[in-house]
Amino acid sequence: MGATTIGAIVGAAIDGMSGDDGVGDGAVIGAITANVLKVAVPVVLTYAVGWAVLRGLGQAFDTITGKEQQA
Repeated sequence: MGATTIGAIVGAAIDGMSGDDGVGDGAVIGAITANVLKVAVPVVLTYAVGWAVLRGLGQAFDTITGKEQQA
């Protein structure tokens, strides 16, 4: 099953618990949310890993060259 289908099923189930109306709008919102997360999560993880690598390289460079910041 694709992420869109799973998102639609979860959205429909959550919307169905309220009992107010049909589950169609919850399914649509769940599918849209799943598609947004398919793009957003990899972007955030890539940024976080890149930031950590650059910070580590900077600290390693400072340690090697002896340019440590003193507070």
